[in-house]
Amino acid sequence: MEWLKWIGEHFIGMFQAGGETFMGMFTGIIPTLVVLLTFTYAVIKFIGEERVNRAIQFASKYMLLRYTVMPILSVLLLTNPMCYTFGRFLPEKQKPAFYDSAVSFVHPVTALFPYANAGELFVYLGIANGIKEAGYSMSELAVRYFLVGIAVILLRGIITEYITKFLARRMEAKS
Repeated sequence: MEWLKWIGEHFIGMFQAGGETFMGMFTGIIPTLVVLLTFTYAVIKFIGEERVNRAIQFASKYMLLRYTVMPILSVLLLTNPMCYTFGRFLPEKQKPAFYDSAVSFVHPVTALFPYANAGELFVYLGIANGIKEAGYSMSELAVRYFLVGIAVILLRGIITEYITKFLARRMEAKS
């Protein structure tokens, strides 16, 4: 019967630890997320939704902007998973590359803008805490994540667009 007591104590202990973690977030990161999200929506309202849409349509015309500005704005303004809807401004042949860019940016953006993809926050914080314990700056890590993320989404977008074009030509040749 000792094992039953052990299971009971540790089973509830797991939930108590989860509750403590939740309360830590509720008094720590959650207010920050709410303020960041409110700020983003306020900026959109001040600029105007139509102007934001026109900026995205302009960015969709140029490859460099299509795989940097578009995914960045989509993730910051609409957050994950709604950010993928910015693909509506693109022709079908460019949608896979945009999706690849956007989905690749939802992790790097978490360091500076945690509201954009709160599900990835736990991954980032795990890495950041290790960096902090090693004596390095979490701010530098956040900026580096963001900048490397931009380079990665540009490369992925360009490569995926060329792969999509190649496969489309191949399918046309077969039919």
